[in-house]
Amino acid sequence: MDTKLDVKLDALPEAEAIERRKIARHRTLKAGSITFNKDAGIDCRVRNLSDAGALLEVASQVGIPDDFVLVIEIDHFKQPCHVIWRKLKRLGVVFTDTDAAERLAHPMP
Repeated sequence: MDTKLDVKLDALPEAEAIERRKIARHRTLKAGSITFNKDAGIDCRVRNLSDAGALLEVASQVGIPDDFVLVIEIDHFKQPCHVIWRKLKRLGVVFTDTDAAERLAHPMP
């Protein structure tokens, strides 16, 4: 693999990055919390969101496990997640209960 190419792709702004997702995500900027036990929560920013996953931004990835629950209080959103990639201060997560995520993202009237 050409590491020069990897560096260039990593340096591209989010809008110019190559789209690899199967489901489009919607840009957002919401406060969230990464919870993984009854007493712990790590603040995060939800940068984009879809029925299948999200892009999270954190101050530090230290102590964040691969599996946790994402909570977005303002939306009454609580969803189990699995980390699929990590870069510096960003995490790409997939929701592990996609039926629940879809119901929460698109509530019935």
